[in-house]
Amino acid sequence: MEWRHIQAAQRLLASEQGAIVRDWGGRVPIALAYPNSYAIGMSSLAVHGLYRWLNDLPGIVCERAFARLGRVTFRQDPPITLESQRSIAEMAVLALTVSFEMDYFHIVDMLRRAHIPLRAAERDDSHPIVLLGGPAVSANPAVLAPLADAILIGEIEPALEALGRCLGAAWSRDRTDLLDDLAQIPGMWVPLVAADTIVQRQRLDDLDAYPLHSTVIAPQAGFGDMHLIEVSRGCPHGCRFCLAGHWYRPIRERSYDSIIDQAQHGAAIGKVGLVGSAVAEHSRIEDIARELLRMGLGISVSSLRVSPLSPVLVDALAQSGSRTITLAPEAGSERMRRAINKRVTHNDVLRATELAAQHRFQTLKLYFMVGLPGEEERDVKALIDLADQVHERFPRQTVVNVTPFVPKAHTPFQRVAVAPLEVVSARLERIRAACRERRIEVRAEGAMEARIQAVLARGDQRVGEALMAMPRPAPRRLLKALQKRGLDPEDYMRARSPDEPLPWDHIDSGISPALLAREARRAAEVLQSSARPEEV
Repeated sequence: MEWRHIQAAQRLLASEQGAIVRDWGGRVPIALAYPNSYAIGMSSLAVHGLYRWLNDLPGIVCERAFARLGRVTFRQDPPITLESQRSIAEMAVLALTVSFEMDYFHIVDMLRRAHIPLRAAERDDSHPIVLLGGPAVSANPAVLAPLADAILIGEIEPALEALGRCLGAAWSRDRTDLLDDLAQIPGMWVPLVAADTIVQRQRLDDLDAYPLHSTVIAPQAGFGDMHLIEVSRGCPHGCRFCLAGHWYRPIRERSYDSIIDQAQHGAAIGKVGLVGSAVAEHSRIEDIARELLRMGLGISVSSLRVSPLSPVLVDALAQSGSRTITLAPEAGSERMRRAINKRVTHNDVLRATELAAQHRFQTLKLYFMVGLPGEEERDVKALIDLADQVHERFPRQTVVNVTPFVPKAHTPFQRVAVAPLEVVSARLERIRAACRERRIEVRAEGAMEARIQAVLARGDQRVGEALMAMPRPAPRRLLKALQKRGLDPEDYMRARSPDEPLPWDHIDSGISPALLAREARRAAEVLQSSARPEEV
């Protein structure tokens, strides 16, 4: 192992406040790994919460590991933990929290660098138990099923106590017996033990029972300048494309008192980041904003719902020195917004823009998608026109963020086709060219990357086998790897019929398949009713 790799971990650890460094004596060591960079991982509240909760379990010591500590990846070295600078292979348990499908490549790379067999069936008692969790992998665990010893489906808090009892004996237990015990924990899917078992998504009913905020002050994290607090989980709006809005149903709020109490921990930083899919919809968001300002704390939120947009919250953001305000219309035309169930009108967007323009924000960001089901060229034109009208009303910088649509499991759009590569690429280029003329900055994800993400989001175990067979896993090589194994990537991007089995059918999300099908039909009806006469 290179000394500079150890030094990089030591420097990061020295830059932090609040890290938990313990001797392993008598404790079972768990590596909490995030399959991306330190800067991104330490911006995840899942990492902060799991780090604290696992270290609170009796007989366990939890240390953090990342696919990359800085800009440099030590490709010849195994990933090491920050706290003791030991290889993740030395741990009894390797727990990976996975938020994004594109991080699957990093998972394979991390295991390979640590000389941990990629397939669960090939591991023995000398190897760590590999646990996976997080929204991406628990919504569709099929792709990484060959790799995982166990996958937690849903939210971890209800399973923590049972998980702690089980893992607390990881050093002394036979691997087979340990996997059998893990399979008994509600929400835990163990493919080698019970591959065909129906697994129910786990849900925490009382958020206040598990406060979730920044545990470690990490200045080199992406949001290292603020204390993050989860204020709610889920979203009341049910946008038909959105995994978070469906996977985390029903919406739950943390109480005002809990949020304010957690904010006390942010006094040393001076700024609080409010996290959730629907922060602005919290029933007491204006009271929270006023109290945080009274406490002398700045406020930041990830994005704001266009309507209703709270003037109190916008003013609080401005008073906090926020330089950027973000709105997410998602689609340019009202017909497309109705189709995706984004209940926001054209005038709502313009009114929100005018409210933002009254304050001294330097940048207004707009989030859109392209390639949505039923999208036409007129919808792309409407997106450009809306961005132009926003730009006219906002006197400073306007930034348009565009993401190609990817269908996700357990959403009404889980069966729709991915738009053809050439269509999405052409529409992205049309948006870029039009915005350049208007001096609007555009930031867009690539159409090819979106197709790769779609394969991972809707894939089966054959995709996982292709992923693990790649000598050096990288997104651009996945489609060729599938073809080498006789698989057609397009098969994962085509439309699915209503009665066709899906790789995630054994996951009970708590949402009726009939409800998802009904919402998909409603989207189609909106598009049909808004078709031009010559198209009907």
